[in-house]
Amino acid sequence: MEASGQGSDWQFLQCFGERTPGEEIQEADIISTVEFDHDGMHLATGDRGGRVVLFERVNPNARGPGMDVRQTPPMPHGAAFECRYMTEFQSHEPEFDYLKSLEIEEKINQVRWCRSSSATRMLLSTNDKTVKLWKVYEKKVACLANFNVESRGPAGLGGPWTNSVSMPRLSKPLHVPTVTSTEILLAARCKKVYANAHTYHINSISVNSDGETFLSADDLRINMWNLEIAEQSFNLVDIKPSNMEDLTEVITSAEFHPTQCHTLAYSSSKGCIRLADMRAAALCDKHAKAYEEAESQANKSFFSEIITSISNVQFTSNGRYMLSRDYMTLKLWDINMESAPVMTFNVHEQLRAKLCDLYENDSIFDKFGCCSNGSGTAVATGSYNNLFRVFNTQDRTDMTLEASRDPMRKRLQVPPSKNSRAGAAPRKPSPAKWAADSAELGSDYASKLLHLAWHPEVNMIAAAASNSLYMYCA
Repeated sequence: MEASGQGSDWQFLQCFGERTPGEEIQEADIISTVEFDHDGMHLATGDRGGRVVLFERVNPNARGPGMDVRQTPPMPHGAAFECRYMTEFQSHEPEFDYLKSLEIEEKINQVRWCRSSSATRMLLSTNDKTVKLWKVYEKKVACLANFNVESRGPAGLGGPWTNSVSMPRLSKPLHVPTVTSTEILLAARCKKVYANAHTYHINSISVNSDGETFLSADDLRINMWNLEIAEQSFNLVDIKPSNMEDLTEVITSAEFHPTQCHTLAYSSSKGCIRLADMRAAALCDKHAKAYEEAESQANKSFFSEIITSISNVQFTSNGRYMLSRDYMTLKLWDINMESAPVMTFNVHEQLRAKLCDLYENDSIFDKFGCCSNGSGTAVATGSYNNLFRVFNTQDRTDMTLEASRDPMRKRLQVPPSKNSRAGAAPRKPSPAKWAADSAELGSDYASKLLHLAWHPEVNMIAAAASNSLYMYCA
């Protein structure tokens, strides 16, 4: 089934790590990234404890260990599968930089799948300083029996050990040992470690469509690596000024184009997206295109620079559009039109009157992710109170869902509005609408849904709410 984004009713599919009411959540268990692979057969999550957990697609009628054992609702049309737990491994450990007297957290910032022609799975994971390439493969473990010799223990069972060496004794005529059983286990092995290339914290990694290279981006630089060479990288973008007092913006996210291996996009804290073409120059400090929307004077305030900072930028699967998320809005850009986004979806407009409070409790600095379906007809992003929003780019409808077993409980459908037209300024909602939205969205800023991913082929969303992973189908 192709992900058309036309489904109007989202249904709960399954949940991993669901917490019980009143259960205390460990900081290390909070999910920090979610990612499907290119065909949707596997799903990876990373957490603040440095662990990577893998899930795989299975037949929904074949229930096995690790799957939700409680009764699930009827399967939605087109979602003929569930996911089950595969394996997990410790990707990063906490470290300490003695030169800078700085602790390096084990938190996984991003996970990205690499394409593989064999049955093994390859993926990249990164914390603030180091990127690692992991190989996950099946390993056969054989259990042998009927050996030719039996070892004689020390004098007396359980008695004191002696200095004499016990010699093996043949128990029967010589024969070949037999294999009683064979078990297939999943093992993870670190193939490469890409370290010592970033002075500042890594915020993004992205695998190139050529399957040979990937990029890693920090606040001021973007480096390109060859997957087979861990000792050196090539600097693509460097915006560090000669005098750090002249620093006015930082890089917040970067991603390769899904089909053009020479093109990449990176966003900044000033709300600008720059498109770089490696065919024009080896060092891509001079961008090929820049996408930025002029801010309305009516909305300018002390917090303007903070809320316009882009936290996440992504290409749609066909590479024609880009999706960007800032604190207030979700924007869809046509790569051929730099002046304004094709569509602007208001996500947190009802919080504009509360920016001062959000600044005081640091919630204004939260970085929300975004995703789009396989055909680019629907986009999604997270919000507070464990809610996420799904927007249809064709009829411009909007739906608010809750990360729970009843996603439609706090459903909020917004009729088609004029503020989604190309180049149109967002229409200011009425105070009554603000109040209604605020009551609907709630004000629990501690419960925030920052990370989610859309299956590349079907209408399925994986959303991470704290330490729980929820999956929904439409």
